[in-house]
Amino acid sequence: MLFSCSLILPRPFGRRDRLADRPRIAHVGIAVPDLDAALAFYRDVLDLTPHAPEVADGAAIVSLPFGDSEVELLAPLEPESPIARFLDRRGPGIHHICYRVSNLDQALDACRTAGYRLIDETPRIGAGGRRIAFVHPKATAGILLELTE
Repeated sequence: MLFSCSLILPRPFGRRDRLADRPRIAHVGIAVPDLDAALAFYRDVLDLTPHAPEVADGAAIVSLPFGDSEVELLAPLEPESPIARFLDRRGPGIHHICYRVSNLDQALDACRTAGYRLIDETPRIGAGGRRIAFVHPKATAGILLELTE
């Protein structure tokens, strides 16, 4: 079964012609062992200006605006953090893709109704103070998906 964005996003009045109501990529999270080394490429080659670092879930997080979305670099601060475990198992690379939805609670309800396994049954506060929730990668072809408003 293909992951259908229409499953997670309510369609106002049964229509899909309102771009504002469609999900879009908020950011791509990339796990890195060395934040400074990873930042060098985005800053020096792509000329992106990073936001101030944040800390969440045992990781240092630096976001870089990239068009209408962001690149989010994630470096472990604790040896047992989710990012440290990811790096130990898979090495550096794409950790997750985050989709911005118009209503996170409705998106989670739609995921549950469709049978998608959730990591977060209810929204929690993530980096930047945003409400977030993760969909388990076993439900989405091996890709960890984050949903945010």
